[in-house]
Amino acid sequence: MLANELLPQNDATITVRIIKSFKYRTERSLVLHHLDLTVVTIAQLKQAALQAIASQPGWKPYRSVALDTLKLYTKAHGSKTSNLIINLDHDDWMLNNDSATLADLGFENETEVSFFNRKDYDDFKVNPETSWDV
Repeated sequence: MLANELLPQNDATITVRIIKSFKYRTERSLVLHHLDLTVVTIAQLKQAALQAIASQPGWKPYRSVALDTLKLYTKAHGSKTSNLIINLDHDDWMLNNDSATLADLGFENETEVSFFNRKDYDDFKVNPETSWDV
């Protein structure tokens, strides 16, 4: 049985990759357990991530980032991008409909999404240079 099939849609684990800086490849993963993908919306997922950042220890450096956009990173057993911070292709994977449920968007157990500032993403996409490349 594959990892995405281990838990039902009403008890899934999702990883949210919180991106502070594209240039410096600063990101931290937030693992959210026991999510009901058939009920939780994009807006609720954003709110859960923001609440965790605001209240959990170790997230202080991320509290100053204006996080506003979610983008699918990968599903369990799917291919990952060669870019270590975010997949720059597939802008159609942006999750813009805040009222859509995660299940409606094809989420399953072990799905990973990136959460970031859209302006920073757009700027990075124009010039995808990192501090490691200089």
